[in-house]
Amino acid sequence: MRLIFAGTPVFAAQALEALIAAGHEIALVLTQPDRPAGRGMKLTASAVKEVALRHGLTVYQPLTLKDAAAQAVLREARAEVMIVAAYGLILPQAALDIPVRGCINIHASLLPRWRGAAPIQRAILAGDAETGITLMQMDAGLDTGAMLSVHPLTIGPHETAGELHDRLATLGATAIVALLSRLDAVRGVAQDASMATYAAKIDKTQARVDWSQTAETVLRQVRAFNPAPGAWTEQAGQPLKIWRAERVDGVQAAAMAAAAGQILQAGEAGMVVACGTGAICILEIQAAGAKRLSTTAFLVGHPLTVESLLS
Repeated sequence: MRLIFAGTPVFAAQALEALIAAGHEIALVLTQPDRPAGRGMKLTASAVKEVALRHGLTVYQPLTLKDAAAQAVLREARAEVMIVAAYGLILPQAALDIPVRGCINIHASLLPRWRGAAPIQRAILAGDAETGITLMQMDAGLDTGAMLSVHPLTIGPHETAGELHDRLATLGATAIVALLSRLDAVRGVAQDASMATYAAKIDKTQARVDWSQTAETVLRQVRAFNPAPGAWTEQAGQPLKIWRAERVDGVQAAAMAAAAGQILQAGEAGMVVACGTGAICILEIQAAGAKRLSTTAFLVGHPLTVESLLS
């Protein structure tokens, strides 16, 4: 098919690569404008733009698709379908109407659960056992269109958002190629709006560990915010990011007697911290401006005593 592809991060880039490999004609690639990144804040192309340029595709980076000039560019592409994956711009109805067979979104959840910007993190935070990919016929709502195909995926009990993202990206790329090969035979299924939940965008303040929660809830935070923005806490006013942790059994009596966030043990086995219910052992940690370290290595340069508090 002759396609427009709209996407920005690695999740989308993998789908673009798969569509190219499957022989589809990518008439136009839409992606977010280059953004400052890294310590030097150098303007950096998106992962999708890098793939597009490597394959000699035409790239367009508008600030909006709401104006007539941008919509004219879409019309000039003469595409049958637009494929959208984590693009980051709202597509107005006028843009959705341009491809003759509409626009298909690759969404990283089992819709209508977790409509919105952060479905992977929200699924882990909620303790969901399953997520997946939904391919959806786009309309003007927020992930409200008819479902064209659904692909479930089990969430591993220790899986981080980064690990789950990678598996979903692979699944999404495979699914969109398969769907386009049989698009004539597919009929959309309306979502049950009464079952909808919303995956609001994550910001750094939400990634602060709330030690008054259960150990299981804290562990979900650590997993959901790895690799970004990183679950974090403070010790004596200094921020610490927690990258890896596990539940600890056998310290329940000590945890019950301790304040939430109190360090119960700190040594070669890691750092055991009391939660509102239960305790966790921090295995990998990072001080501000420093490298990620095993907790054992971290404690060599940052000795913390039992009864020190994380907040």
